[in-house]
Order: sequence, then structure tokens, then C-alpha cells
Amino acid sequence: MTAALTILRRAVWDALTPPAKLKLSDWIEQTVYLPEGVSSLTGRVRLWPPQREIADAIGDSALERVTLVKPVRVGFTTLLTSAMASFCSNDPSPILSLLPTEADCRDYMVSDVEPIFDASPGLNGLLTGDVDEGGRNTLLSRRFPGGSLKVIAAKAPRNLRRHNVRILFIDEADGMAPTKEGSPIVLAERRTLSFADRKIVMGSTPVYEETSHVLQAYEQSDKRIYEVPCPECSQFHEIGWADIQWPEGEPEKAHFVCPSCGSVVEERHKPGMVGGGRWRALRPEVRDHAGFRMSALISLLPNASWGRLAKEFVGAKNDPSKLQTFVNTILAQGWKENADELDDVELSGRAEDFGLVKGGEDGTSGIPIEVLIITSGVDVQDDRLEVTLIGWDKDGIPYALGHFVIWGRYDDHTTWAELDALLATSWDHPLGGKIKVDATCIDSSDGETMETVYRYAFPRFRRRVYAIKGAAGNRPWIERSKSTVKGGKLFIVGVEGIKSHIFGRLARTKSMRFSKSLPAVWFEQLVGEQMVVRYARGQPSRQFIPVPGRRHEALDCTVYAFAARQMVNANWAHREGELSTPPEIKPVSKVPKIAPSEWL
Repeated sequence: MTAALTILRRAVWDALTPPAKLKLSDWIEQTVYLPEGVSSLTGRVRLWPPQREIADAIGDSALERVTLVKPVRVGFTTLLTSAMASFCSNDPSPILSLLPTEADCRDYMVSDVEPIFDASPGLNGLLTGDVDEGGRNTLLSRRFPGGSLKVIAAKAPRNLRRHNVRILFIDEADGMAPTKEGSPIVLAERRTLSFADRKIVMGSTPVYEETSHVLQAYEQSDKRIYEVPCPECSQFHEIGWADIQWPEGEPEKAHFVCPSCGSVVEERHKPGMVGGGRWRALRPEVRDHAGFRMSALISLLPNASWGRLAKEFVGAKNDPSKLQTFVNTILAQGWKENADELDDVELSGRAEDFGLVKGGEDGTSGIPIEVLIITSGVDVQDDRLEVTLIGWDKDGIPYALGHFVIWGRYDDHTTWAELDALLATSWDHPLGGKIKVDATCIDSSDGETMETVYRYAFPRFRRRVYAIKGAAGNRPWIERSKSTVKGGKLFIVGVEGIKSHIFGRLARTKSMRFSKSLPAVWFEQLVGEQMVVRYARGQPSRQFIPVPGRRHEALDCTVYAFAARQMVNANWAHREGELSTPPEIKPVSKVPKIAPSEWL
């Protein structure tokens, strides 16, 4: 679109009479409808108080950027789609929406954009009409009179090269990892440079404090916070988690305690408080960038009541992964790790009187009665196999039960025969039965040992012995490889996510428990890496690097054992029944000798 047309369009828009030029929040409430399946609240959109100023900031031509640090349960996607609809209808332009993955893009168009446009009389047919210049509509690329809409995945930044856009929407920015071409967010923002009146809207739930895109953008904005008045003293405060309290053991009775007067405010007052709230800029000197930060503590949805959120917190506080999810998605805060503060001597001092064998050389009391599952992780070295066994209880607490070193060349069949014997071992369980290893992950990342690991693991797939390779980045803990591997199934382990989870547990007493049979060197190796923030093309990324002078086999084995846990679908009642049944004593019979293979 030429500069002259841009100036003309803006002049016409600005010349409209005040009654015709609605604020974006008013336009949304008059125009946009929610159908069934998109929201539990169907019909015409009704913005709740904090959303109105966010909407009006998106529609304000004086603001170039709008950033929202958001939790879940606040309706941001609906707000974003409604704002997009306004630009398509009232201020047609080239529009780009950037989401983390291709699947996100398709789901967004099918589940949100198309249903909302179809259900709104003033928008129906806008994205499905005829197109000019021989163009054509596809699911993720639409033309409409005066503009276009593209929905693009951040994982494919090459798709950004062909587009120049005036309006850029970025949703879930913290779910976008750097690519070989750099940050997809920076690449997308560069596509707006040719427009003097560009608009960039970014919203995301933050993930890690050190590398959060949305938190960095918020710091550069005017930093608005939402404050609500106390029903007793009328003082305005931003509701923080420290202000939510409840009687011991009764989180469902959670309430707000005013920081000014100390009065107890029940949940029933929340709608009035939020309705009378206000946004306040902490950096009012910033004029062209509006930043908003809100938590689910001000959400008016029934599943975001203070009592419901307090119950979620109580259930999550002892599990780092669940607690991080709560901090990210409910409090809209970045997760900060304390991995650099871990000390192996302090960790070894937490060791307890349990182990795999009762009354063994270390005098341990045997396997804890809470342990109902055992998984193992195997690290392969040229001259040995290292194996860590982790037990698991119903609440997901891991118990480091023991560590074994099997000495021998990786290509010697006797080395793997010893591992076979270890994985087949049964130990006495306090319930009266026997317990053995349920699943094992063996590292095959080393190109030299890879084929040997494949030959061992692939035939034992039904015994839940898995060949795995570690992968960096934001990945699932374990997933089937998309690459075809001849002879068996290979699995990819998201090592960075598991390491973050382990270090989070190590920072909390009783969140991970240790047997006193573990040697001191095992604890040294468990904290043999540290998390650092590295910058590539100006963009931060989290990386785990070895601590100088330390090995980290114990950490690797523990990571693989955590990945193996994901492959065990536990029926706790059934498992307790199994472990309560003593093994059947079978009569001894002569077993015919079987000639071993040349390799095992």
C-alpha cells in the first residue's frame, strides 16, 4: 500500500465525527459475537473492566506498541481476534499474526477466527469474499478489500521474508524459540518497518524470567498495573499472591487481606473491586508503548476464584513443574531458578536410611513403602555403563535408590549381559512382594556407541527398554523420533526441560529424596552442570553447561530415568495389589542350555 493511500486513509479515519469513531472497546461490544464452542459465554462480547483499556490501547493510533503479560483465564485470544476484526473491517491493512507452531496457526483459524467472524453479522463473509489481482484464499492466508491476513508459525521464519505488514499480532511469544535465522519475533517486527503507522501487539504468558520475550518488552513499556480499591479503606492496590491468605488446611476459604488496613475481603467483593479498578502506569514518561501486566487473581471467571487458585497452589507447591505452571499461568510471573546455589555436600547431607536392599553393606532399611515404580537411566561410556535407579511414589516424588557402574567396553557383550541382569533383578518390597525396574532409557547420542545401543535396546522394546537421544530447546520430556531408524524405535528426550525440573526439585528439601548408599561422587556429578543465559544474534537462550572440573554422568542418568517415568502408565491400586502379593515359588526344573549369540 502506498504512502499516499496510508495518509489518506488515516485522514479519513481521523476526520470522522466522535459518535462514528468508537473506541475499540465499544466497537467490539457492539460488533463481535462469540458462538458456542469458542467460549462458555456465548453471544455478544462483553469486555470486563481490565480488558477495556487494553482494547482501547490497541485501537489508539498514537501507540505503536502494546504488550500484555498475561495469565490464562483472562480471554486474551478473544480480545486479540476482536481487535484483528476491527482492523479488517474499519482500517484494512496488511495484517500478520505470529504464533509458535503450524498446529497453533491452524487451530487458531479453525477454532477462533472463522467461528467469530461467521457468528458476527457485521463480519460475516469478510474473510471469504472475492479477492482481486488473481489472489486466492487459503486457510492461513486471506485477502479482503484493502488488506490481507496472514497467520504464520514462528518455527518457519522463512515464511516471513515475503511479507510487509502494518499490523503485527504476536501471541504466546515466550513459546517461540530462536531459529537459525535468529529470533522470529525480531524477524516479524522487521516486516513492519516500511509503515510509519505500524502497530505491534504482543501478548504471552511468561515462562523463564531470564529469557522471557514478553517480560523484556514489558520493561520497555509504560508498565501499567491493575489496582483495585479495598471495600473498607478505599485504598488502591495491585492484588499480589502474598495478599491471598486462608486458614490452615482450608485453602477453599482463601480471601484477600488489604495491605493498607489489614481487613479481610471475601470473594464476593471481587466483582465490585475489579469493576472499580484502574490501570496505573509505573513509567508514564513512555508515550508510544503501552504495557499491561495482570494475573488471574483479578479474573472474574468461576474457575479463577481465590479459593480455587489457593487449592491449585497447595497441590502444586511441592512439585517444581506444577509450581512453575502455577507461577507462569496464574500469577503471570517468570520462573526463576536457583540452580547456581546448589551444593553437593548439602545435598548428600539430605541422604536418608533407605536403599535397594535391606540390611546391605550400607545398612539401609530397604526400599521405602511409598515407592511403587522404579525407572532407570543408562549413560554409555567407552569403558563402562553408568546406571541410576529412581523410585517413584503416587505423588510423583522421586527417590534416588542407587547407582551402579558396570565396567567393560561398550562393544563387549559381557558388559551388556551385566546390564541385562541388573534390569531383571527383583528386590523385596515392604508390602510383601517383589519390585523391579519398570522402564529404562539408554543414551545413544554418541555416534561411536549408537549402533551397539540400538542392537541392545530395540529387541527389548516390549520390556520398556528405550534407545534415546537428548535434544536441546523447548521440547517434550520424551517423544517418538520422526526419523526412521532401521530395526526399532528411537525416542527423543528434551533434556533441558528435565534438567530444569530436577534442579527445581533439588532446590527444595524433600522434593527429591536420596539413599545414603549413593557415593559422594554421585552428588558431585548430579550438580555437574549449571544453567546460564547465552546470547545469539542478540537474543537470550537458556543453556546447561558443565561446571569446570566436574563430570555429570549422574545428572545424565537421572535425566534419562525421569524420561523413562513418562513411559509408565501407573494404575496405583493395581500396582499396590501386585506388590502385596508374594511371588509364587515354582519347583526347580532343569533348563536346557542355550548357546549365547556372538554379541550377547
